[in-house]
Amino acid sequence: MRIGELTRRTGVSERSLRYYEQQGLLSAARTPGGHREYAESAVDRVIRVQELFAAGLCSAKIVELLPCMRDEDGGPSKAASPRLVAELSAERERIDRMIDDLRRSREVLDQVIDTASGSESDSQRCDEAA
Repeated sequence: MRIGELTRRTGVSERSLRYYEQQGLLSAARTPGGHREYAESAVDRVIRVQELFAAGLCSAKIVELLPCMRDEDGGPSKAASPRLVAELSAERERIDRMIDDLRRSREVLDQVIDTASGSESDSQRCDEAA
């Protein structure tokens, strides 16, 4: 499939797909006219890459990780090394810390909302201060 079709099927811009190719996250054959031609499996690959970026991994880590994952279901292959497992465990711990920080921030916001909702005079003071 051509890059436009891959864009339509994944919702990822052509620019991002070219970046993925430059970073070694995605590969494409070239037609005699020089156009990119992607395999059907590229759809799953792009979705997987998007999920990994959303999890906070950088492109270099994703390049290292992708050979250890099956594109079609995201499950593990047997290619994972102990070093990669350790690095990914560290990434998971980083994400867990971020989640904890966000939960604490949400709790503070909930307290402010509860306080502001319970007392109109307090809300007016906050509005005047803003």
